[in-house]
Amino acid sequence: MNAIFVSGIFMSFFIALLLVRKRNKALSDKILAVWVALIGIHLLGYYLNQLGYWEKYPHLIGTTAPFPLFHGPLLFLYTLYSLRSDTTLRKVDYLHFLPVTLAYIYMSGFFFFYSAEEKTMVDRGELPDFEVFTGILLITFMVSGISYAILAYRLTRRHQQKIDENFSYQEGINLNWLRQCILAVGAFFLTAAIVVVARQLVGINFNFNADYVFYSMIILFIFYIGYFGIRHQDMFTDNISSIPKLPPQNPEAKYKKTGLTDEVVQDVHLKLLEHMKTHKPYLDPKLSLVDLAEQLALSANQLSQVINQKEQVNFHDFVNKYRVEEFIERATKNTSFSLLGNALDAGFNSKSSFNSVFKKHKGVTPSQYLAELKIESVGA
Repeated sequence: MNAIFVSGIFMSFFIALLLVRKRNKALSDKILAVWVALIGIHLLGYYLNQLGYWEKYPHLIGTTAPFPLFHGPLLFLYTLYSLRSDTTLRKVDYLHFLPVTLAYIYMSGFFFFYSAEEKTMVDRGELPDFEVFTGILLITFMVSGISYAILAYRLTRRHQQKIDENFSYQEGINLNWLRQCILAVGAFFLTAAIVVVARQLVGINFNFNADYVFYSMIILFIFYIGYFGIRHQDMFTDNISSIPKLPPQNPEAKYKKTGLTDEVVQDVHLKLLEHMKTHKPYLDPKLSLVDLAEQLALSANQLSQVINQKEQVNFHDFVNKYRVEEFIERATKNTSFSLLGNALDAGFNSKSSFNSVFKKHKGVTPSQYLAELKIESVGA
């Protein structure tokens, strides 16, 4: 177990160093650097405790006790600023660290006024001074971690909706890393909650040190960050993130300033349909809402309003509906072409996106659909 802890501690500080030395760091990089450094300190504190250093140096006792309160807020802020283009934290963001600040303020008396012997007695449970505080801190840990994981996941869901409203493709737009971070932290706190409830309320006595489960999960998380950073080099290099930074938008006020009346919306809609039929802009695999709006001499908000109100779909589904029909038309004529060849000619970027989009719109795979039409085609 010692080797695992040493590896996790080393990896934490090494990842933090790589992020700090990265040129042109985004705000999300800075947040992640602070987060993994704090994880390294947290792991180091527990490791020193297991080695008996807290008994040898009692003034170390409790120094990292509130650290789990950092993880939820930092996960949330890392997610938030991975999706935004801000360069500095907002004042309101610092409120997320109020619980950990209050915890350290409450513990200041313990740090500065308890003797080494008294600190050791508190750590062994021989002094009940902090029993209530420890219970409150434990509950706060679990509620904070799980709540922030839920909030962060909702951020990615809303951002995905914005992506679908602005882009006709998914390639190169990857939110999986953020979702996996969120699920990992959520799983950590959920496991902690289950173990605490089982141990404290149900009275189950585990035959092993349950703390090792929690810290092993943290170490696995750190190694996953390192693995992802190596596999997706934009984390540690100057490459631009693959996640587009979209400005925040108030859904209720989204169309208030577009200036389009119902009559104008109807006219623009007819113009849009004619443009799609005549010029086939969907054949551009990188077509975006802004691109199509410029072609129609509209603002992106105006075009989005027209598509949403008249077609009842987002931009992504609207454009890909045309690509699906274009593929079917090409596949019925160019039977010597492969499925993928016809798909790429129809504006799709990849086989995976083509298959998923086609099945979403038609309910079956491309091969099944063509088989039903009795079209012989060469497999992709």
